[in-house]
Amino acid sequence: MLAKVYSAQVIGLRPDIVEVEIDIGRGLHSFAIVGLPDQAVEEARDRITAAIKNSDFASPQKGNRKIIVALAPADLKKEGSGFDLAIALAYLLASGEIKIDTGQVSHSAFLGELALNGDLRPIRGVLLLVRKLVSSGFREIYLPAANAREAALIRGPKIFGVKSLRQLINHLEPRPSEEPRRAKTERLIEQVPTEVEYETGEHLIDLADIKSQITAKRGLEIAAAGGHNIAMSGPPGTGKTMLARALSSILPPLSFDEILEVTGVHSAAGALVGDLITRPVFRAPHHTSSYIALVGGGSTPKPGEITLAHRGVLFLDEFPEFDKRVIESLRQPLEDRMVSIARAKGTMLFPANFLLVATMNYCPCGNKGLRNRECICNPGALMRYQRKLSGPIVDRIDLWLEVPQIDPEKLSGNVGTNEESSEAVRVRVVRARAIQAERFRGHKSGVRLNSQMGVRELKSYAPLSAACLKLLNESARRLDLSARAYHRVIKLARTIADLTEAETIAEPHLLEALQYRPKNNS
Repeated sequence: MLAKVYSAQVIGLRPDIVEVEIDIGRGLHSFAIVGLPDQAVEEARDRITAAIKNSDFASPQKGNRKIIVALAPADLKKEGSGFDLAIALAYLLASGEIKIDTGQVSHSAFLGELALNGDLRPIRGVLLLVRKLVSSGFREIYLPAANAREAALIRGPKIFGVKSLRQLINHLEPRPSEEPRRAKTERLIEQVPTEVEYETGEHLIDLADIKSQITAKRGLEIAAAGGHNIAMSGPPGTGKTMLARALSSILPPLSFDEILEVTGVHSAAGALVGDLITRPVFRAPHHTSSYIALVGGGSTPKPGEITLAHRGVLFLDEFPEFDKRVIESLRQPLEDRMVSIARAKGTMLFPANFLLVATMNYCPCGNKGLRNRECICNPGALMRYQRKLSGPIVDRIDLWLEVPQIDPEKLSGNVGTNEESSEAVRVRVVRARAIQAERFRGHKSGVRLNSQMGVRELKSYAPLSAACLKLLNESARRLDLSARAYHRVIKLARTIADLTEAETIAEPHLLEALQYRPKNNS
């Protein structure tokens, strides 16, 4: 009258294995779930009871029996509906409704939410859960068929996509098809394929669609090649948003390990669209987004937009219009490429290695910089607008680009005429990243791009000649560069050199890097 099976859950981005134990004893009818369950787990009693009954098994409500479901470890908060399948299977084993060798389920894990008719519904965080289960020695994993393709990315275990509770039981405990009281369903649950199909569709915006703005396009190429943060300023309607959205089209596709990482993050956050994410993601939160929406948090910490933009692009349009607290919260992620959220219930560490693209107007009214229009902002409003960006935030952005108004004559003509396509630019970006990958091969700290280098790496991988060092020092005094901005100029120059396949940083590379610093720190 006692049974135990295994399941798992994910809280934030942390997966945990959970033992599901059921004991059935004599006494007045009761069905209790213990082990710090949340409301979704508490409600599993009704879902499981209906699912078992509608799968042609005896309902747990029949007879006077005391049913205790224990989710261990008992001091770990249990959240979500992913324990339904494991609890139902454990009940059927404990009640004697099915006969399965305990050794058969001791190395297996069961995940999924049950519908009232016994069908399995998809759950979130499957990729992270499967990785945890595999590292813990589980050899077979049973989960909803809708999650099977995602789970099959993990090599090693047998992944079985299950459509219903009835199907799972017929697979684990085959019975003669002529047995009258059990519904006939397919008995074999085939293992799903593990191949990854990379998307090859065209991007919505190509660099060739954007007329003129040569300097801004050059800045996007440098940012994509070295993983540098970028800010674009200019009057409304000059193409800043189009340029930001076109950045995704020149980024290299994700590697297999990055696909696992990014898909796992989105799956755990419940933001996964489709089966897999094979391209760098593009996140564009509105400027009214709250601190928690952007950075993450809540009573139980959950990832925010900066984590959902991991390995991709975070586009912050109308950057100074964001709440100042939201803007300042970007300091740690931009520097450490991760964010730590501390709450009373625990601390979560979320990845946040994104490429920031910020756009802004010259002034709140937007007329500054436009021909035949006069700015109507008073000095106080203009000062408040500029002061929204503090010095530390300005320092953490490598490229500051001007996107001026375009002459009407340049806008006429066919789209893409005499404009370089994203595909041509992406070839150079991929080549520059290959140079960096070779440079940092085997690096212990995990540096992969020039923008990730620390002071120690700069001495080893981006040395400057005496002439370049003199030029940089003189420019740093004139521009009043901080130590952080000083080092970021060197990183940017190293990326510019990589785009030309130069082995060392030359003065032209350094001069181009310096021209991307803001004209002032306001």
